Amino acid sequence: MNQEVAVIGTGRMGSALASALFNKGFATTVWNRTAAKAEPLAKLGLRVAPSVLGALKQAKGVGDIIATAYVLTIEDPHRFRKSRDAGCFAGLQPGRRNSGESEPQMRISKEGDEYLRTLLVQGAHYILGPFGEDSDLRRWGQKLSARGGKNAKKRAVVAVARKLAVLLHRLWVSGEVYEPLRNSQKAMSAAA
Repeated sequence: MNQEVAVIGTGRMGSALASALFNKGFATTVWNRTAAKAEPLAKLGLRVAPSVLGALKQAKGVGDIIATAYVLTIEDPHRFRKSRDAGCFAGLQPGRRNSGESEPQMRISKEGDEYLRTLLVQGAHYILGPFGEDSDLRRWGQKLSARGGKNAKKRAVVAVARKLAVLLHRLWVSGEVYEPLRNSQKAMSAAA
């Protein structure tokens, strides 16, 4: 199968999940705050990420620089009640000016850390570009871009960057395994 997955946290549930994924043929990387807890999994042949950055880099389009900047900028993953707030923190939320029935599309707020926002947009460009691997995030961005309009591609890139910020926060807080085609697999199993 050779699909890469990462498990953040190797408690009872995390170690069982990582072992099961590894046995199914996934290239599995694990990370735990206490390195000694990941050693039994390393003996089984799983890769151990030296830091949470290594685990965050499992999302395609996220490299060393983006993962490092993200972790250093956010600092505490529990500062947000919802992962959705991570995109707003990076300044990737569209502004609002509602008036009656009118809800005009406005520019992003550009609040927050400019460097992190720039890196997330670069990651989104990679995901949507010709070298980005197939994932739910890529498919969603391409669907937005295909709507057409004057700035459809630009809007899709910013939307993917915002979703990437949310995804990274969710992976960091929950310790979930990153599955690039999670929604597609759910739809296929529901249809079967």
